[in-house]
Amino acid sequence: MTSARLIGIARHDRPHGPIQTVDHVGVTCTEGVHGDYRGALKPGRNRRQVTVMRAEDWFAAVEEVGLPVEWQERRVNLLVQGLKEWPPEPGQVMRVGAALALRINGECDPCKRMDALVDGLQRALRPGWRGGIIATVIADGDIALGDDVSVHVEAMTGSKA
Repeated sequence: MTSARLIGIARHDRPHGPIQTVDHVGVTCTEGVHGDYRGALKPGRNRRQVTVMRAEDWFAAVEEVGLPVEWQERRVNLLVQGLKEWPPEPGQVMRVGAALALRINGECDPCKRMDALVDGLQRALRPGWRGGIIATVIADGDIALGDDVSVHVEAMTGSKA
């Protein structure tokens, strides 16, 4: 098991919409991150309900391209710091705070929008899952900056798809 801290929370209410950072938020199985358009349940398309990336990976990618870019421009929901074992395996569970549980579904591939921010950023986010992970909410929870984050294997009985 690895431990870390939640250091960023972001959401946007529509595709290509402005990104809002918050200090705390509710995250549910039916809505994902409250106020984020991607989190709502969509039949057959729930693998990307919440996105998460490591701060260390973001900073390495930005250093590689040589220009400063704020982490939320990556358009992921959660930024964590201190996870040592990376990348995680699909099917593992990420716990954030006292109650939130996310099933890790895979890698969050960086899109060409990253190169619109800074040329070469998409390529810099590709190795070692630097672009982050996609996940599904399997247990609701309220989260806040500073919450503990851990990734581990858990039995998935009774989880939501």
